Amino acid sequence: MNKPYFLIINADDFGFSDSVNTAIVQAHTQGILTSTSLMVTGNAADNAISLAKNYPNLGVGLHLVLVCGKSVLPPTKIPHLVDFQGNFSDDPTQAGLHYQFNQNAQQELRLEIRAQLERFRDSGLQLSHVDGHLHLHVHPVILNILTELAPEFNIKYIRLPSEELSKNLKIDKSNLVNKMLWFLVFGQLRRYGEKLLTNHNINFANRVYGLLQTGNINENYLLGLIPQINAELVEIYAHPDTENTNINPGGTTELAALLSEKVKEKLTASDFQLINYHQIPH
Repeated sequence: MNKPYFLIINADDFGFSDSVNTAIVQAHTQGILTSTSLMVTGNAADNAISLAKNYPNLGVGLHLVLVCGKSVLPPTKIPHLVDFQGNFSDDPTQAGLHYQFNQNAQQELRLEIRAQLERFRDSGLQLSHVDGHLHLHVHPVILNILTELAPEFNIKYIRLPSEELSKNLKIDKSNLVNKMLWFLVFGQLRRYGEKLLTNHNINFANRVYGLLQTGNINENYLLGLIPQINAELVEIYAHPDTENTNINPGGTTELAALLSEKVKEKLTASDFQLINYHQIPH
Protein backbone atom coordinates (compact mmCIF):
# COMPACT_ATOMS: atom_id res chain seq x y z
CA MET A 1 0.00 0.00 0.00
CA ASN A 2 1.34 3.45 -0.96
CA LYS A 3 1.98 6.04 1.72
CA PRO A 4 -0.62 8.81 1.90
CA TYR A 5 0.40 12.24 0.62
CA PHE A 6 -1.03 15.25 2.42
CA LEU A 7 -1.44 18.77 1.06
CA ILE A 8 -2.26 21.87 3.13
CA ILE A 9 -3.44 24.95 1.21
CA ASN A 10 -2.92 27.97 3.48
CA ALA A 11 -3.88 31.63 3.16
CA ASP A 12 -1.73 34.16 4.99
CA ASP A 13 -2.89 37.54 6.38
CA PHE A 14 -6.25 36.46 7.87
CA GLY A 15 -7.47 39.51 9.77
CA PHE A 16 -5.60 42.04 7.63
CA SER A 17 -8.79 43.46 6.11
CA ASP A 18 -12.43 42.59 5.54
CA SER A 19 -11.74 41.88 1.87
CA VAL A 20 -8.96 39.41 2.75
CA ASN A 21 -11.24 37.71 5.27
CA THR A 22 -14.02 37.42 2.68
CA ALA A 23 -11.60 35.92 0.16
CA ILE A 24 -10.30 33.35 2.65
CA VAL A 25 -13.79 32.19 3.60
CA GLN A 26 -14.76 31.98 -0.07
CA ALA A 27 -11.63 30.00 -0.95
CA HIS A 28 -12.36 27.62 1.93
CA THR A 29 -16.08 27.10 1.26
CA GLN A 30 -15.94 27.07 -2.55
CA GLY A 31 -12.33 26.19 -3.32
CA ILE A 32 -9.33 24.22 -2.09
CA LEU A 33 -8.26 26.29 0.94
CA THR A 34 -7.88 24.22 4.13
CA SER A 35 -5.88 26.49 6.44
CA THR A 36 -5.12 30.12 7.25
CA SER A 37 -2.78 32.22 9.40
CA LEU A 38 -4.19 34.98 11.62
CA MET A 39 -2.63 38.42 12.14
CA VAL A 40 -3.83 39.10 15.68
CA THR A 41 -3.20 42.85 15.33
CA GLY A 42 -4.77 43.15 11.88
CA ASN A 43 -7.48 45.76 11.35
CA ALA A 44 -10.04 42.99 10.78
CA ALA A 45 -8.72 40.45 13.31
CA ASP A 46 -11.91 40.38 15.40
CA ASN A 47 -13.98 39.73 12.30
CA ALA A 48 -11.57 36.96 11.25
CA ILE A 49 -11.86 35.26 14.65
CA SER A 50 -15.66 35.37 14.50
CA LEU A 51 -15.66 33.96 10.98
CA ALA A 52 -13.22 31.17 11.85
CA LYS A 53 -15.53 29.89 14.56
CA ASN A 54 -18.17 29.20 11.90
CA TYR A 55 -15.83 26.95 9.88
CA PRO A 56 -14.45 24.14 12.08
CA ASN A 57 -12.59 22.51 9.15
CA LEU A 58 -10.56 25.66 8.53
CA GLY A 59 -7.30 25.27 10.48
CA VAL A 60 -6.09 28.57 11.93
CA GLY A 61 -2.51 29.34 12.92
CA LEU A 62 -0.66 32.46 14.05
CA HIS A 63 0.81 34.77 11.41
CA LEU A 64 3.48 36.35 13.61
CA VAL A 65 3.92 40.03 12.74
CA LEU A 66 7.30 41.60 13.54
CA VAL A 67 7.66 43.73 10.41
CA CYS A 68 5.21 45.77 8.29
CA GLY A 69 2.48 45.81 10.91
CA LYS A 70 1.41 46.70 14.44
CA SER A 71 2.45 45.27 17.79
CA VAL A 72 0.23 43.88 20.54
CA LEU A 73 2.24 45.55 23.29
CA PRO A 74 2.29 49.36 23.70
CA PRO A 75 5.34 51.23 22.34
CA THR A 76 6.48 52.09 25.87
CA LYS A 77 7.11 48.39 26.58
CA ILE A 78 8.97 47.65 23.34
CA PRO A 79 10.64 50.93 22.27
CA HIS A 80 13.43 49.12 20.40
CA LEU A 81 10.91 47.31 18.16
CA VAL A 82 8.26 49.86 17.18
CA ASP A 83 7.73 53.59 16.67
CA PHE A 84 5.57 55.74 18.97
CA GLN A 85 2.43 54.52 17.14
CA GLY A 86 3.29 50.85 17.64
CA ASN A 87 4.39 50.20 14.06
CA PHE A 88 7.22 47.82 13.23
CA SER A 89 9.76 48.69 10.54
CA ASP A 90 8.57 48.34 6.94
CA ASP A 91 12.04 47.11 5.91
CA PRO A 92 12.49 43.37 6.61
CA THR A 93 16.25 43.45 5.97
CA GLN A 94 16.78 46.33 8.37
CA ALA A 95 14.51 44.68 10.95
CA GLY A 96 16.36 41.37 10.63
CA LEU A 97 19.75 42.98 11.22
CA HIS A 98 18.39 44.96 14.15
CA TYR A 99 16.97 41.82 15.76
CA GLN A 100 20.24 39.97 15.21
CA PHE A 101 22.56 42.48 16.82
CA ASN A 102 20.55 44.54 19.33
CA GLN A 103 20.19 42.83 22.70
CA ASN A 104 17.46 45.21 23.86
CA ALA A 105 15.45 44.34 20.76
CA GLN A 106 15.94 40.63 21.46
CA GLN A 107 14.56 40.97 25.00
CA GLU A 108 11.58 42.90 23.68
CA LEU A 109 10.98 40.33 20.93
CA ARG A 110 10.39 37.72 23.65
CA LEU A 111 7.74 39.94 25.21
CA GLU A 112 5.98 40.72 21.93
CA ILE A 113 6.03 37.16 20.58
CA ARG A 114 4.55 35.94 23.86
CA ALA A 115 1.91 38.69 23.67
CA GLN A 116 0.87 37.67 20.15
CA LEU A 117 0.63 34.02 21.19
CA GLU A 118 -1.42 35.03 24.24
CA ARG A 119 -3.78 37.10 22.11
CA PHE A 120 -4.27 34.15 19.78
CA ARG A 121 -4.98 31.89 22.77
CA ASP A 122 -7.47 34.45 24.12
CA SER A 123 -9.38 34.21 20.82
CA GLY A 124 -10.57 30.75 21.79
CA LEU A 125 -9.26 29.28 18.54
CA GLN A 126 -7.08 26.17 18.60
CA LEU A 127 -3.57 26.96 17.32
CA SER A 128 -2.81 24.84 14.27
CA HIS A 129 0.66 26.19 13.37
CA VAL A 130 2.90 29.27 13.41
CA ASP A 131 4.35 31.16 10.48
CA GLY A 132 5.31 34.81 10.02
CA HIS A 133 4.71 37.92 7.98
CA LEU A 134 7.40 38.10 5.26
CA HIS A 135 8.83 34.91 6.87
CA LEU A 136 10.62 36.84 9.58
CA HIS A 137 9.72 34.00 11.95
CA VAL A 138 12.57 31.92 10.46
CA HIS A 139 15.11 34.51 11.63
CA PRO A 140 17.34 32.51 14.03
CA VAL A 141 16.69 34.82 17.00
CA ILE A 142 12.91 34.66 16.50
CA LEU A 143 12.82 30.93 15.77
CA ASN A 144 14.73 30.23 18.98
CA ILE A 145 12.20 32.25 20.97
CA LEU A 146 9.35 30.31 19.36
CA THR A 147 10.95 26.99 20.30
CA GLU A 148 11.28 28.19 23.91
CA LEU A 149 7.59 29.11 24.01
CA ALA A 150 6.38 26.05 22.08
CA PRO A 151 5.59 23.80 25.08
CA GLU A 152 3.58 26.52 26.86
CA PHE A 153 1.51 27.43 23.79
CA ASN A 154 1.33 23.95 22.26
CA ILE A 155 3.08 24.90 19.02
CA LYS A 156 3.23 21.67 17.02
CA TYR A 157 4.07 22.93 13.53
CA ILE A 158 6.17 25.85 12.31
CA ARG A 159 6.53 26.79 8.65
CA LEU A 160 9.99 26.42 7.11
CA PRO A 161 9.91 27.53 3.46
CA SER A 162 11.37 24.83 1.21
CA GLU A 163 10.95 24.65 -2.54
CA GLU A 164 13.05 23.69 -5.53
CA LEU A 165 14.18 26.53 -7.81
CA SER A 166 14.19 24.21 -10.83
CA LYS A 167 10.51 23.29 -10.38
CA ASN A 168 9.52 26.95 -10.18
CA LEU A 169 11.51 27.97 -13.24
CA LYS A 170 9.87 25.25 -15.32
CA ILE A 171 6.63 27.16 -14.81
CA ASP A 172 7.70 30.80 -14.59
CA LYS A 173 11.16 32.21 -15.37
CA SER A 174 10.35 35.78 -14.30
CA ASN A 175 12.16 37.53 -11.40
CA LEU A 176 15.08 35.15 -11.83
CA VAL A 177 17.63 37.12 -9.76
CA ASN A 178 15.25 37.54 -6.82
CA LYS A 179 14.26 33.88 -6.98
CA MET A 180 17.89 32.76 -6.92
CA LEU A 181 18.62 35.03 -3.94
CA TRP A 182 15.55 33.85 -2.00
CA PHE A 183 16.35 30.23 -2.81
CA LEU A 184 19.87 30.58 -1.37
CA VAL A 185 18.97 32.64 1.71
CA PHE A 186 15.91 30.63 2.71
CA GLY A 187 17.71 27.39 1.92
CA GLN A 188 20.25 28.30 4.61
CA LEU A 189 17.51 29.31 7.03
CA ARG A 190 15.67 26.05 6.33
CA ARG A 191 18.73 23.97 7.19
CA TYR A 192 19.20 25.87 10.45
CA GLY A 193 15.50 25.60 11.26
CA GLU A 194 15.29 21.88 10.56
CA LYS A 195 17.97 21.13 13.17
CA LEU A 196 16.50 23.49 15.74
CA LEU A 197 12.90 22.30 15.40
CA THR A 198 13.90 18.64 15.33
CA ASN A 199 15.85 19.11 18.57
CA HIS A 200 12.71 20.60 20.16
CA ASN A 201 10.30 17.99 18.77
CA ILE A 202 8.46 20.57 16.67
CA ASN A 203 7.16 19.42 13.30
CA PHE A 204 7.40 21.01 9.85
CA ALA A 205 6.23 20.17 6.35
CA ASN A 206 8.58 18.43 3.93
CA ARG A 207 7.98 21.11 1.32
CA VAL A 208 6.45 24.58 1.52
CA TYR A 209 5.68 26.36 -1.75
CA GLY A 210 4.85 30.03 -2.27
CA LEU A 211 8.00 32.03 -1.56
CA LEU A 212 9.46 31.96 -5.07
CA GLN A 213 6.08 32.79 -6.61
CA THR A 214 4.98 35.28 -3.99
CA GLY A 215 2.23 37.60 -5.21
CA ASN A 216 1.56 35.47 -8.27
CA ILE A 217 0.16 32.11 -7.16
CA ASN A 218 -2.03 31.87 -10.24
CA GLU A 219 -3.90 29.00 -11.87
CA ASN A 220 -1.09 28.25 -14.31
CA TYR A 221 1.44 28.01 -11.47
CA LEU A 222 -0.65 25.55 -9.48
CA LEU A 223 -1.41 23.44 -12.55
CA GLY A 224 2.32 23.27 -13.28
CA LEU A 225 3.44 22.72 -9.69
CA ILE A 226 1.07 20.01 -8.44
CA PRO A 227 2.28 17.24 -10.80
CA GLN A 228 5.93 18.02 -9.90
CA ILE A 229 5.56 17.71 -6.12
CA ASN A 230 7.15 14.66 -4.56
CA ALA A 231 6.80 14.84 -0.77
CA GLU A 232 4.58 13.32 1.89
CA LEU A 233 3.54 16.52 3.69
CA VAL A 234 3.31 19.72 1.66
CA GLU A 235 2.05 23.25 2.25
CA ILE A 236 1.22 25.71 -0.51
CA TYR A 237 0.45 29.20 0.75
CA ALA A 238 -1.12 32.18 -0.99
CA HIS A 239 -2.49 35.68 -0.30
CA PRO A 240 -6.05 35.77 -1.68
CA ASP A 241 -8.11 38.96 -1.64
CA THR A 242 -11.38 40.08 -3.21
CA GLU A 243 -9.63 43.35 -4.12
CA ASN A 244 -6.26 44.21 -5.62
CA THR A 245 -4.33 46.66 -3.43
CA ASN A 246 -0.93 48.32 -3.46
CA ILE A 247 0.19 45.91 -0.77
CA ASN A 248 -1.27 42.86 -2.52
CA PRO A 249 -1.71 43.60 -6.25
CA GLY A 250 -2.23 39.92 -7.10
CA GLY A 251 -4.90 39.17 -4.52
CA THR A 252 -7.78 38.52 -6.90
CA THR A 253 -5.57 36.38 -9.15
CA GLU A 254 -4.61 34.21 -6.19
CA LEU A 255 -8.23 33.90 -5.09
CA ALA A 256 -9.21 32.80 -8.60
CA ALA A 257 -6.49 30.12 -8.53
CA LEU A 258 -7.82 28.73 -5.25
CA LEU A 259 -11.33 28.58 -6.77
CA SER A 260 -10.21 27.12 -10.11
CA GLU A 261 -12.06 24.01 -11.31
CA LYS A 262 -8.98 23.01 -13.32
CA VAL A 263 -6.86 23.08 -10.16
CA LYS A 264 -9.48 21.01 -8.32
CA GLU A 265 -9.39 18.44 -11.13
CA LYS A 266 -5.59 18.35 -11.06
CA LEU A 267 -5.63 17.71 -7.31
CA THR A 268 -8.23 14.96 -7.73
CA ALA A 269 -5.96 13.29 -10.27
CA SER A 270 -2.99 13.49 -7.87
CA ASP A 271 -2.38 11.33 -4.81
CA PHE A 272 -2.75 14.23 -2.38
CA GLN A 273 -5.32 14.39 0.39
CA LEU A 274 -6.33 17.96 1.28
CA ILE A 275 -6.08 18.55 5.04
CA ASN A 276 -5.09 21.18 7.61
CA TYR A 277 -2.37 20.90 10.26
CA HIS A 278 -4.81 19.65 12.90
CA GLN A 279 -5.75 16.72 10.66
CA ILE A 280 -2.26 15.30 10.12
CA PRO A 281 -2.27 11.73 11.45
CA HIS A 282 0.30 10.90 14.13
